[in-house]
Amino acid sequence: MGKIAFVFPGQGAQYVGMARDIAEQSVTCREIIYAADERLGYKLSEVMFHGPKEALTLTENAQPALVTASVVCSQLLKEAGVEPDMVAGHSLGEYAALAAAGALSNIDAIWLTRQRGLYMTSAVPAGQGGMAAVLGASQAQVEELCAYAAQFGVLEIANYNCPGQIVISGEMAALEAAVAQAKAYGAKKAMPLAVSGPFHCSLLSEASERLAEALEQVMFEAPQKMVIANYSASPVCTPQEIKQALIKQVSHPVRWEESIRLMVNNGVETIIEVGAGKVLTGLTKRIAPEVQLFNVENMESFAATVAALS
Repeated sequence: MGKIAFVFPGQGAQYVGMARDIAEQSVTCREIIYAADERLGYKLSEVMFHGPKEALTLTENAQPALVTASVVCSQLLKEAGVEPDMVAGHSLGEYAALAAAGALSNIDAIWLTRQRGLYMTSAVPAGQGGMAAVLGASQAQVEELCAYAAQFGVLEIANYNCPGQIVISGEMAALEAAVAQAKAYGAKKAMPLAVSGPFHCSLLSEASERLAEALEQVMFEAPQKMVIANYSASPVCTPQEIKQALIKQVSHPVRWEESIRLMVNNGVETIIEVGAGKVLTGLTKRIAPEVQLFNVENMESFAATVAALS
């Protein structure tokens, strides 16, 4: 059947009620969720399961909540005997990928993403920066668009998601100028994203520095599976390489398209999106339509995926 990869979603995929049925039906998963609440010092599970949506959407809640949902879905797959040959996560999802590869404990991954969310939120005051998806343009065209908008402030490419979908990030004036002029630079359209800040650009370098300190407070191991880092779209093999990649990732682009291509070139034929939503499944269809795709976000999709793979 070829190799299997697990991929883990990033911010924006969260929804109220995610992983609730898993917590109800799996003792192990329930224990992970309650251990996370204890480590964080507040009931993240309440926000995940019952909302309100506004609280779950806050970066400092959304990030650990998404990683919690991803690690419990990953746990279910492991208990069913489904193991990945390689893993990757989109932005924040990289922490869940590292946990799945044995490089980081589940609870440390959740704790780190809570800190990461707090640092990212405080790096740029609310309303001063944002992100937008540019659809239907080439990389060169988006680079030209960013160069044009740079006269109004910082604007950089944040995510190379899939062919025809590149996300830009930066200061509000520059972002608004780019959205207004996107069609003139060859894009079909440009849409502002519902995020609280300009992630994956140089404006977040202060958050990177603070994250570096938090990373020193937890234990990293050499991964037992191949982990492909966002920053380089290449494998990270040692604790030091992992930490450097996580630090750089905050203020540099997510190279998602290259990461998926690397997996496919290394023999991956099946990709399972592990955690909330199907955003990555949609991107992967456009990058590697030949790959067999599944997602696991609740008991129903878990049962369907295991049945299809057995």
